[in-house]
Amino acid sequence: MSKQKNAQETSVVRSTIDVSKLEPYLQANLPEFEAPLEIRQFKFGQSNPTYLLIDANKKRYVLRKKPSGVLLSTKAHSIEREYRILNALSRNTDIPVPKVYLLCENNEILDTPFYVMEFLEGRIFEDLRLLSLPLEERRQCWYSAIETLARLHLVNYKDIGLETFGKSSGFYNRQIRSLLKTSAAQAAVKDKDGNQVGPLPRIDDRIRWFKKNEVPDETTIVHGDFKLDNLVFHQTEPRVIGILDWELSTIGHPLSDLANLLINFYAKDLSGPFIGLRDVTDLPIPPANELMQLYCREVGRPYPIPNFEFAIVFSFFKLAVIIQGIAAREALNQASSAEAKLYASFLKPVSYFGFDIIDRGDLSDKSKL
Repeated sequence: MSKQKNAQETSVVRSTIDVSKLEPYLQANLPEFEAPLEIRQFKFGQSNPTYLLIDANKKRYVLRKKPSGVLLSTKAHSIEREYRILNALSRNTDIPVPKVYLLCENNEILDTPFYVMEFLEGRIFEDLRLLSLPLEERRQCWYSAIETLARLHLVNYKDIGLETFGKSSGFYNRQIRSLLKTSAAQAAVKDKDGNQVGPLPRIDDRIRWFKKNEVPDETTIVHGDFKLDNLVFHQTEPRVIGILDWELSTIGHPLSDLANLLINFYAKDLSGPFIGLRDVTDLPIPPANELMQLYCREVGRPYPIPNFEFAIVFSFFKLAVIIQGIAAREALNQASSAEAKLYASFLKPVSYFGFDIIDRGDLSDKSKL
């Protein structure tokens, strides 16, 4: 079995934190915190800089902040939204999320808003194949991920104070418009040598296909980036104890989360950070159809899911925009991850994901599928 890389690993601080301002702020606003403060930065994660805080009693916390400098997209780094939904879920449901302790919107402390939350001791798997685990434990971990997602989608967002967290209709249309705007801004970014990030290929073809193959509206809480490496698993048991990285969360279509979780099953392998399983004949984890059937049973919807390919193509589009954003932040020297340059190098091949579905034609014409 392969050795599992520790996704909770930290390094020295790469994005500077002003300890002289943060330490007294925490002493005044975080009960039980005691100076002096030790800070480490998590190696994993591509968007918002994330830090491990250790106080004098060795109690650990996690701090998430917006990147410093002028941001290309304020929506893509929504620390305030993360705090709001984590606070609502942790206080009012049994959905496994870290507790949040404080939100600071005063830019004089760390130059951008930030929040502090509970540190969850557990396992984060970067490789969705879970090759470091026995076969049965892999299945149980994936089942736990699906069941956790289903539980999230069954939460009544109005009952927990999130009725204004997002619009109740038009999710995919709004998301596509927003992603197009974000992508255009990212494409225009130049590095110090004047090299432009550049646009995603065949944008017009994507938009035409989306318009012809719209899916009916559904409305639930949507995580926005639900995937295996945003889940914390128990240290020894195959069950989810925490869902992380809520910056893209909203009220929207539940299939967007399911497609995001299963996207690797529809992608070819690039022998890089993105593991494609489309052409793998002997999968080391449960296949997509088995996981979808479990999801449908848990939420009470029919299987197979009509036009699920729409959700997959949308997820590929969003993934391409996310990687384009990594490339843009790398060009601006704002990237938070130590591996940002590697991820950015895969922008072009990832940008073509989904066109095998688009080029088959409309989903209504089953003879082409």
